[in-house]
Amino acid sequence: MLLTSSTPSFMSKPSLPYRTLSTRTMLRTFCTQKKQIMRCCSIHNFKDESDENLRRRLLLFVSVTTTLFPTLPSSGKTKSTNPYDEKRLLEQNKRIQKENNAPEEFPSFVREGFQVKVVASENYIKCDSGLIYRDFEVGKGDCPKDGQQVTFHYVGYNESGRRIDSTYLQGTPAKIRLGNNALVPGFEQGIKDMRPGGKRRIIIPPELGPPVGPSTFFSSKQFEVFDVELLSVQSCQRRTIAFYSDVVCN
Repeated sequence: MLLTSSTPSFMSKPSLPYRTLSTRTMLRTFCTQKKQIMRCCSIHNFKDESDENLRRRLLLFVSVTTTLFPTLPSSGKTKSTNPYDEKRLLEQNKRIQKENNAPEEFPSFVREGFQVKVVASENYIKCDSGLIYRDFEVGKGDCPKDGQQVTFHYVGYNESGRRIDSTYLQGTPAKIRLGNNALVPGFEQGIKDMRPGGKRRIIIPPELGPPVGPSTFFSSKQFEVFDVELLSVQSCQRRTIAFYSDVVCN
């Protein structure tokens, strides 16, 4: 906690109004004398000795006024900008993640406005699209393709490590056919090269994220993290019976 100390009101303060009044009176006197000297100097051309003395008096006056009334610094307040404290923001994010019981080796997010830096271990792989992932278990078998149905469990988190959704809590895994734009773009990209039995953590950047708005769990410009367990991959075929048509996956 930062404490800001302030001077108590009962402490004595210097009596500035008197000094200010005296300074203004002196300044007004000097300005009057300066105007008189400048008016006189504009009439004469300093051709004789008296004019030369007058010129010396003028230079002396300028020297004295410069000494007595130096140029004062600007009193306007300038907005101070705090340096980008990456260490402080990182520690703050880790502290919040700990309070939210984030899983082990959860990535950290250093956020300054809309600028976000993902801090993760070397075990994470970053794709050209901006997607970041890490495999905990690779799995076996073939990777899913468009048109196939994938069955998987997942847990979704936000940047603070707070859980926002989970199929484990629902008790039923999710089943989705790939290639139908039914999944978040980053999620579908991250699951396409998984194998059945594999477990992966996917970090989805905002540009590959889900729709945002009041009707969703997600907010704009936020990274989302998903722990995914791919259970199975099934091929699908369309069947038609009389006037009824559907897709069967097995």
